[in-house]
Amino acid sequence: MALEAAVDAYLAHLRVERALSPHTVGAYGRDLAGFVEFAAAAGVDQPKALDLALVSGWLSSLGRAGLSARTAARKLSAARGLVRFLLREGELSEDPTRLAARPRLGRRLPRPLAESDVVRLIETPDPSTLRGLRDRAMLSVAYAAGLRVSELVGLTLGEVDLRRGIVSVLGKGSKRRLVPLGEVALAHLDAYLAARAGSEAAPSVTLFQSPRGGPLTRQGFWKIVGQYARAAGISARVHPHRLRHSFATHLLAGGADLRSVQTLLGHAHVVTTEIYTHVSREHLRAVHRRSHPRG
Repeated sequence: MALEAAVDAYLAHLRVERALSPHTVGAYGRDLAGFVEFAAAAGVDQPKALDLALVSGWLSSLGRAGLSARTAARKLSAARGLVRFLLREGELSEDPTRLAARPRLGRRLPRPLAESDVVRLIETPDPSTLRGLRDRAMLSVAYAAGLRVSELVGLTLGEVDLRRGIVSVLGKGSKRRLVPLGEVALAHLDAYLAARAGSEAAPSVTLFQSPRGGPLTRQGFWKIVGQYARAAGISARVHPHRLRHSFATHLLAGGADLRSVQTLLGHAHVVTTEIYTHVSREHLRAVHRRSHPRG
């Protein structure tokens, strides 16, 4: 099997057997395309010819190209996933990435918004228009449920239970989780749906519709968040994932336990969620410095 064909087989495995999203599979494909291109330039086009020298040379080339350590580490992770697949398929007998030095990363902590900024952001859309009602509901649900942007724009009407106050979210790996919505988010969502029902010519299963009637794109919601953040006078850079960071941090600061936050976020491992405990400790230190007479 040629190396390029091996990558295609691995991507098919991610798409079909592991049920990863097209966006995630595409990201793996782009990372591995560079690896295959580097290998081809070095005269390697078969998996069995992969070795540590080739992998190390590839990582060095990424550094010379000016890529960050985080990006290089992500690409190495993609290559290691490919290698594990080839080992299972019998195309490799040894792991050429096992001794490759992982690029050193500084721990980058997520930066949550202040609760007052979240309130200002959500209250900025104009509730006298259908679009404003939709945008207010989207911002409210994104924050209240801590959703990834792909989860938010993919929601359907059947996945929201207004009576019970929960949303059924299809997350990574096609795993579904139930997340409660607060009273404010439910009220905003109810107002949007009521207005939409009165103006909709052809009913759609999509929860948050674009002007054309289909679902919004991920990029579309990024633009919406940035637009309202600027209108609200929020100086910090605001993007959809920052609302998710804020959701997790505010829950922990309010006394939620780590395992519950892990479940609500849909993290497979609690280690992924633990990063938010560092943010919460910084929040508590800031409160102490502001409030304590000897802080």
